[in-house]
Amino acid sequence: MENENTSNDIENVQPLEDTQPWWQRFKSGLNEFYHAPYRQTMARAARDEEDFFMLLMFAESLGIDNPASFYTLELQPLFLENFHEWHTRMGMDRCPFDHVGCC
Repeated sequence: MENENTSNDIENVQPLEDTQPWWQRFKSGLNEFYHAPYRQTMARAARDEEDFFMLLMFAESLGIDNPASFYTLELQPLFLENFHEWHTRMGMDRCPFDHVGCC
């Protein structure tokens, strides 16, 4: 009996593309055509910017003088979740801190 209900539900579902006018589908296709070549470049630039920000935030803990450490100290607990991904991406196999047990 369940098979009959699911088959009726599947037949009544309309594709999403049929509900949009043709010009909106055309516009979204052009938008995808324009943005697709740059998506990887923009993602890489965002990742590099995030890596630099993480370096600034944890620089004082790594032994690098940082004039902005007073301002970034408050942000360290918020970004500690991402710290393991960052230090492995930077080439550090183990966590450089003794007081942080991420590895």
